[in-house]
Amino acid sequence: MSKLTIFLWVMNVLVDTLGQLAFKAAALSGTAYSGLAHWRHMLSHKWIWVGIFSYVFEFLLWLAFLSLVPLSVGVMLGSINIVAIMVVGRIWFKESLSKWRLIGILLIACGVLVVGIE
Repeated sequence: MSKLTIFLWVMNVLVDTLGQLAFKAAALSGTAYSGLAHWRHMLSHKWIWVGIFSYVFEFLLWLAFLSLVPLSVGVMLGSINIVAIMVVGRIWFKESLSKWRLIGILLIACGVLVVGIE
């Protein structure tokens, strides 16, 4: 893979992870509200807009990345996003990582490594 491809891949992982975590933070910010008030509160929260911006930027990064690699490789390499989100979710939101989730992380990481070596 070229340096540009690796850069786009890493940026995609980082921006996707930021977007997922921002949406989670926005969703948690309105837990005191219910129904429509919850949605209004989330729309006024900065994290929802960080998440939306991240997804738009990630979309552009993803298109650029897919223009450089075959779709089958790109989708497999994109699976590492799951690992990044789980690890950072553990750090930021103190979410639990059970034994089975850790095994899943290792299997996904091994799969991405195998595809990335090609």
